[in-house]
Amino acid sequence: MNKMKYPNQTDAVYGIKTTSSKKKIFILWREVVMAYAAPASMAGIGGLVTADRGLQIGALTTIGGASALMALMIGLLLRSRVGRIRWVINAPHLVVVGMFALAGSLFGLYAAWLTSVLLEFMNPSHHLAWVGRVWTDFPLSGFIASTIVTWRWRLAATTHFSTKRRR
Repeated sequence: MNKMKYPNQTDAVYGIKTTSSKKKIFILWREVVMAYAAPASMAGIGGLVTADRGLQIGALTTIGGASALMALMIGLLLRSRVGRIRWVINAPHLVVVGMFALAGSLFGLYAAWLTSVLLEFMNPSHHLAWVGRVWTDFPLSGFIASTIVTWRWRLAATTHFSTKRRR
């Protein structure tokens, strides 16, 4: 008579190990998509609640677009050599995020000024209603997008560098 061996089924249950890594990864395209979707959807909801047609249109154009552009620019900047500078990695988290948030706001102001000057130069006799929105939308979108992208990059960078130091 041939005896069959049955494996111990409790070994498989108790021997499970976590397969997910604790390492956070910074993926730029996800950040850009979320930088567009999050403020655009929130401003769109605000426009629906307040019945503000300008806010609904601005949510999809100036608010979401400026946020996505700012997230792309800050993300590319952080992935370049700037993200490897010692003070950016070693400085306190809030200091780095605050500096990039301020830079994002200032760039948003510059983009608003440049947009209004270029539109005035290209079409001096017509005043477009949405041009007045860029003075609020661009700096605010720059602040929010650069804050979130820098915060998430910094979490990924410190996790990445702390795992390298342990080895």
